Parts: sequence; structure tokens; C-alpha cells
Amino acid sequence: MKVSRGLFGVTLALGLVAGLSACGTVSRVVGGGDEQPQAQAVGIGVNGYLWRASLDTLEFLPLETADPWGGIINYGWHSTATSPNERIKATVYILDSRLRADALNVTINREVRNEAGQWVAAPVAAQTETDIENAILTRARQLRLAGAGD
Repeated sequence: MKVSRGLFGVTLALGLVAGLSACGTVSRVVGGGDEQPQAQAVGIGVNGYLWRASLDTLEFLPLETADPWGGIINYGWHSTATSPNERIKATVYILDSRLRADALNVTINREVRNEAGQWVAAPVAAQTETDIENAILTRARQLRLAGAGD
């Protein structure tokens, strides 16, 4: 209960500040003048090449959420017409702003349909995750050489 009230309060406060700043009221209330400081250009919080390469490499999976500042990309379940009783989903973690192999972690989840028609967890070969990480790293290097993803 305390967490939800605290979260509500923070959300309300941020909403008020955003609303007031849109109409210029915050600067008058807080004591700022007519001149507003220039905002700093803000990019994503992780390596842009790894980010773009992750989206490119796993484009066949449905994208659920993407947090470019936290470096997390969640993909939804996907099955193919050739294997309708098997499905996979992936999560990509980009852990650094540098283009390095240890700045990337891919987690694959796999499920198969049992005789009752329910989806149950199934093992994924560790090599599968490594192969996807290597494919993303290869694509990131290609993007860097081409000068894209900055």
C-alpha cells in the first residue's frame, strides 16, 4: 500500500511539473526568468549499434517492449507454420555503451505444446543464445563500419 501511494505521489508530481512546464508556469513559480536554458541532446543510454543490430537481427519476433535507456528489448512469443507446437520468445539486455561482446546478453525462452494442448517450458541449448548474440554482434560491427546507428 505504501509503495502504490508513493508511486502515485511521484506520478502526480511529475504530471503536474510536466503540465506546468508546458505552459511556462514552472519557471514563473520556481523563479526562473523569461529565458529558458537550452536542453541537452539526449540519446539512448546504451550502444546504438548493439541496439539497432538487436532490432534488426530479431525482427521476425513480435516486439513487446523496448527500453533504450535501460537497454532491454522484450520480444513476444513466436511460432512458425512448420512448428506450430513450439514457440520461442527472447529478451535482449544491452549492458554497456561500448560495442563489446560482454555488453550483450540474450535470453531465449522456449515452450512446447503437450498432449493436453497446454504450453510447457522446454530447454534451450546454450549455443542458441550464443549464436544469436554472435549474430547481433556481427550486425553491430557492420553498422559501425557503415556509420549507421549513431
